[in-house]
Amino acid sequence: MRYKWRTGQWAFVLHRVSGLALSVYLVMHLYVVSSLYQPENFNKVMAFLNQPLFKLLEIGLLGAVIYHSLNGIRVGLIDFANGTAKHALIFWVLMAIGAVIFIAGAIPFLHHGGVL
Repeated sequence: MRYKWRTGQWAFVLHRVSGLALSVYLVMHLYVVSSLYQPENFNKVMAFLNQPLFKLLEIGLLGAVIYHSLNGIRVGLIDFANGTAKHALIFWVLMAIGAVIFIAGAIPFLHHGGVL
């Protein structure tokens, strides 16, 4: 029997991937912040992190946080509000809301970060 990948399975996998990515980011963030305590490193680290690539990665971070949090709300609704029958609809409604939030957050990132 072949398994069919539907909305719920994709949501599950993407939730795990975004959670893993956020965990990796947290470790890297703590490492970078700990290196900023040395005054001689501050300017070098800030210049390195001010590159356009890192601005785009910050936008990716925004997307991961939005997806992970909204999908967590979806999981809570499925578990505690009897949303199993409508899980796909809940997913797409929350992803539409997430897209609006992402666009509203990414535009200032792009303008302020000098990418646009």
